[in-house]
Amino acid sequence: MKHLLIIGARGYGRGLYDIVRDLPEYGTEFDVKGYLDDKTDALQGYLNYPPIIDSVENYIVQENDVFACALGDVKYKKHYVELIKAKGGKFMTIIHPTVRVGLNTHIGEGCIIGYMSQLDCDVTVGDFVNIQTMAIIGHDSTIGDWSIIDCQTFMGGFSSLGDSVTLHTASKILPKVSVGNYAVINAGSIVIHNVKPSSVVMGNPARELIIPK
Repeated sequence: MKHLLIIGARGYGRGLYDIVRDLPEYGTEFDVKGYLDDKTDALQGYLNYPPIIDSVENYIVQENDVFACALGDVKYKKHYVELIKAKGGKFMTIIHPTVRVGLNTHIGEGCIIGYMSQLDCDVTVGDFVNIQTMAIIGHDSTIGDWSIIDCQTFMGGFSSLGDSVTLHTASKILPKVSVGNYAVINAGSIVIHNVKPSSVVMGNPARELIIPK
């Protein structure tokens, strides 16, 4: 049996524990060993969760360990995943049973897809992508590695996200629109034009925000 360790014991990590308990393989092919988090009191006041075992930095990967990363920031997610991979750790892809995955859709390593999301046909999802509750990903869309797709977001057909993109809650990407690497789409935004790499956009229609340095 595999033993799953969840990186991050905060809100997303607690939610991920709920997701994995719904998987048909839970309890037969894998169990949950615990969390990795350097905040040792992160679960204080919360009941019925597995323990915090160690920090990512200090943990020694054991035989039959597998991992999932429940961090909502692309920079920290990549950092901690790469720490575990450098130690030889392997990552699960976790897809809730209520998710609909269309024909010819490819989902990469270490992805997490939450309740009632829909991925239409011929979609390509890169590695270590997090897709949260009730997201809709249109046909022929592509999502780059490390990206984070929050709840109730929408991507139209033939739209694309680069690597390490963040779509915040209820944002919408119209069909055939491209979003560059490291861009951030703020909550509720409707994106009708291509978005430059590393830019931050907001509004309806979404416009680039100028962030003071």
